[in-house]
Amino acid sequence: MAEIVADADRAAGYAMRGLQARVIDGVGRQIISGQYRPGDLLPKEAELTDHFGVSRTSVREGMRVLAAKGLVDIRQKIGTRVRQPEAWNVFDSDILRWHTEVGRGDEIMRNLVEVRQIMEPAAARLAAGRASMDDLRRMDDALAAMVANSTHREGYAHADVEFHLAVYAASHNVLLRQFGSVVADFMYASFNVQQATAADDEVFLEDAETHAAVFHAINGGNGEKAADAMLRVVLDGKNALIKALSEQRDSAS
Repeated sequence: MAEIVADADRAAGYAMRGLQARVIDGVGRQIISGQYRPGDLLPKEAELTDHFGVSRTSVREGMRVLAAKGLVDIRQKIGTRVRQPEAWNVFDSDILRWHTEVGRGDEIMRNLVEVRQIMEPAAARLAAGRASMDDLRRMDDALAAMVANSTHREGYAHADVEFHLAVYAASHNVLLRQFGSVVADFMYASFNVQQATAADDEVFLEDAETHAAVFHAINGGNGEKAADAMLRVVLDGKNALIKALSEQRDSAS
């Protein structure tokens, strides 16, 4: 049986799910890391029960959660088999987190920014015609926080994410709003990576200005201008992300 990490502190995040949290987190991470590959059968129920120190019921509940995430297929008399990555729910917050924790976040970050190139200009375009005063206030507050945190990178990343979430919300499209909420944590991780290429604090002020252009276009009701401005924001971030990931690879080699 491959070694399964059963970190009590990490699993504490699953407190609302009970003891099956140990199974969900331990086996989920093993699958994402590749220690259990697509097509592999997972250890039998009795082995998992012994390893995690939980009941058979907790193991079964944990497997059901992993099945719902698309990671495994449960078959009576055959066992639980790891599914192909194409079946995984990559927008699931746990799956996104596991990719980062096991060092496989780079590809997801690249894929995410490509999806954002499609989604965020559309959200900005809709927001220009639908944003309420509360929506505009939320964007303006996020911009102010970005400027205020131009010398504090963690704070800047949080404010940056909040601005993008505010634009998604201002689209008043439930699917776009949900997409933003699902990928928020991964956007934060991506923005932190992008910041590694910043030469000085002026870079952050310039970035805040490009975000401000999105806000002003939305506030002015100009959908096409808002979409163009948002596309520039996403593409600037994409270029910074590619540069940062390349530098990380070079330093590791």
